[in-house]
Amino acid sequence: EDVAQRHRDNDIPCDALWLDIEYMDGYRVFTWDSERFPDPPGMLKRLDEQGFRVITIIDPGVKFDPGYWVFDQAVERDVLCRTEGGDIYIGQVWPGNTAFPDFVTEEARTWWGELNAAHVLSGLAGIWNDMNEPATGDIPSMRMRFDRGEYSHERYHNQYALLMAMGTTAGLLESMPDRRTFVLSRPGFAGIQRYAANWMGDNQSRWDHLWLSIAMGSGFGISGQAFVGADIGGFQGNSNAELFLRWMQYGVLTPFCRNHSEIGNVDQYAWAFGDVVQDHVRTAIKLRYRLLPYLYACFLEASETGAPVQRPLVFDHQYDATVRDIDDQYLLGGDLLVAPVVEPRVTARQVYLPAGDWYDWHSGELVGGKRFVIAATPLDRIPIYARGGAVIPMWPEAPASTNDYRPAAVELHLFVPTTDVVSHSTLQEDDGVSFAAVRGARYRTTFTVERSGTELTVNAEVNGDGFAEFARQHFVLILHGAAPDAGILDDVSVTGTNGRFEIPNLGISFAFACTVPE
Repeated sequence: EDVAQRHRDNDIPCDALWLDIEYMDGYRVFTWDSERFPDPPGMLKRLDEQGFRVITIIDPGVKFDPGYWVFDQAVERDVLCRTEGGDIYIGQVWPGNTAFPDFVTEEARTWWGELNAAHVLSGLAGIWNDMNEPATGDIPSMRMRFDRGEYSHERYHNQYALLMAMGTTAGLLESMPDRRTFVLSRPGFAGIQRYAANWMGDNQSRWDHLWLSIAMGSGFGISGQAFVGADIGGFQGNSNAELFLRWMQYGVLTPFCRNHSEIGNVDQYAWAFGDVVQDHVRTAIKLRYRLLPYLYACFLEASETGAPVQRPLVFDHQYDATVRDIDDQYLLGGDLLVAPVVEPRVTARQVYLPAGDWYDWHSGELVGGKRFVIAATPLDRIPIYARGGAVIPMWPEAPASTNDYRPAAVELHLFVPTTDVVSHSTLQEDDGVSFAAVRGARYRTTFTVERSGTELTVNAEVNGDGFAEFARQHFVLILHGAAPDAGILDDVSVTGTNGRFEIPNLGISFAFACTVPE
């Protein structure tokens, strides 16, 4: 609660707090350390009132401990993995000798789901699955067999985490049927994206691990897993001010964004490296929060088409031979290009911009495309570019928490194309937490930007039935690359200021046109 309050006091947006293995009683899963956490429901309720969601870690290893209710229940229901001789397989995880649920069986997955369902009733928002390769410590895993001993370990080793996530997700849906589930998993298998996000495991506080996570994130994306990210700042070893700052500036522009460090390391909080770093970290986090409408649209595209959120340049520019060898920059959705700083003491870096129009996000300057540029990398930012023709929806400010945040306005940042093109972008507004949007309780706006000569038009078409929590009253259309003071909105003349126009929420859909320089 002190950590939560400090985020609020220091004006650092934060939605989620994570509890690693030390919250448990002797590392026994589905328990709480009663001394450290005497009243979990009360604590979780207080945090929820401040806009914080809490997620706890759950490992598959169940302490081999007769008298421990989870172990006794597992033995009684015969849901543990066995050896070839029929004994309960015993490995080693944090609590010492451990048994492992046989997730290959439906009975074990159902039982595991029931445990998770009961666990989150305390007020938790989701579950974090770790050690689920499965990791068995110094005990070889090959003696562990599945489906009551019928199948060898090799048969299901790679699917173990997927099966665990299936059981976990089913349990959360049982406990919170009106809420979208959140499960985070260390490993996975084909299809894991239907049940869980992934993080990249126990990375290290090193520059090369920051760089490596760019290619890993892009690789996950084109492999079907859109919800992925690395521990910001590195998990193992001690980070430092510059590495932490550069990782945060990059990490806020990845699908999964979490700062996580191993116990015993130097503190890695936003404020841990002094006021200057904290100020730059705050700026980075606030950018992520303002971009959440755009990120949400990217996730929707991923869920419906498979197009990655974080993607290599070659995904959208496969016929450009130059991009095939670039692994230190990426696209965030189709409209933002990110070039992280991956080495210390760097004041500028080379960035490749594919064909098309690209605008420097920070200066608003039109840079061009299909060429290399040298981008300055002062400590307060990393290079970001927006695609010409894109409409980037943004919140007008960064809230302390997204919980119940419903601004009256959404900004539409339109980056004016320099040639005759037609481009499409998306915004979806819904309640953010339930499944109602899938049933039509949403507003999905498709923006079609067209340039023909000096005429620029924006047509916004909306579908969906709306939702009770809808609070937006208007759009603010902001043009980059042109600054007209007049335009036509739904056949009526309107005035703006330096390319900034207010569009009232009259009929939801709208058509806007203006003249831009050649």
